[in-house]
Amino acid sequence: MLILGIESSCDETGLALYDTAHGLLAHALHSQVDMHEAYGGVVPELASRDHIRRVLPLLRQCLTEAQRQVSDLDAIAVTQGPGLAGALLVGSSVAHALGFALGKPVIGIHHLEGHLLSPLLSADAPAFPFVALLVSGGHTQLMRVNQVGDYELLGETLDDAAGEAFDKTAKLLGLGYPGGPALAQLATQSQASANTYTLPRPMLHSKDLNFSFSGLKTAVSTLVKHHSPLTQEQRADIACAFEEAMVDVLAGKCVQSLAHTGLQRLVVAGGVSANRKLRARLDHAAQTQGFTVCYPPAALCTDNGAMIAFAAAMRLQSPVAGEKTERGAAEDSAAYGFTIKPRWDLSELTPSMRRDMSAKRARSKTQGAPRTGKK
Repeated sequence: MLILGIESSCDETGLALYDTAHGLLAHALHSQVDMHEAYGGVVPELASRDHIRRVLPLLRQCLTEAQRQVSDLDAIAVTQGPGLAGALLVGSSVAHALGFALGKPVIGIHHLEGHLLSPLLSADAPAFPFVALLVSGGHTQLMRVNQVGDYELLGETLDDAAGEAFDKTAKLLGLGYPGGPALAQLATQSQASANTYTLPRPMLHSKDLNFSFSGLKTAVSTLVKHHSPLTQEQRADIACAFEEAMVDVLAGKCVQSLAHTGLQRLVVAGGVSANRKLRARLDHAAQTQGFTVCYPPAALCTDNGAMIAFAAAMRLQSPVAGEKTERGAAEDSAAYGFTIKPRWDLSELTPSMRRDMSAKRARSKTQGAPRTGKK
């Protein structure tokens, strides 16, 4: 089965062709980073317009690379949400237009499920079940992944996502957008010891698997104000201290989650999974503590069409999710209509997650909002 994947949830236009018999045949990606850099962040209207310009040329590029024709497609997968509404509309419009023209099913995929399953595209793909760390600009979550469509939320951020904290801290240090890679690069210039500046490790020793990064960002803000104006050396040292604190928390919670579940397999996905210091720390922990860790291929850490096509293929082949996916795609194609879901909780894909989240929200209402910050 040949599946076209389309990803347009934010500021990357990604298309890919995945064959269930031969694997990933082609993928093409256009990043809008240069366009949004002048504004210090993503401008939704500009993002949507750029997706319109890029999606069809990228489709032709994939077909040429894979030596396939559009008529060879058996199904089309598209990011249905969450994401920017206008950007999602572009991908969904193209996907359903193709589906209508070809008479092929269109499968709406949850963006986070794409990231969650993307490490399975690597050469050393893990077997189910495993613990997954989803770490990006918008999300930081720990999941137990039993199989496709069967996910259990173990912990999540109570405020800023890790990637968001990277970007905000980078801005405090006078770095451009996107901030995460720029901050990591600046941190490599530090010649000082890790103890030059002391920053908190929020919730590292809490009794749960949740995260909190707003306090870490605030601590950097206080440090910057205290030492302003900063020298280049101080900026590098603060960047290094921040990255060390972030990696300590992320790696520490991953190890705790493995102990909590009794599993020995960890996957790390999302844009922050490309961070070299995080990978080095987790690789070392895996060697010393006897578990395995897997990441997506480097080219697939950011948003991309390959993970969307692959998630659709996994769903179609899954005994748990396959029948529901096929039925939904058939009903959607028969009506030739579609919806997007700018806000779409991953728990909606898994009944057990819905129960867990409902219980969590009920406790939150009766006990008050959870405390954040260092514990």
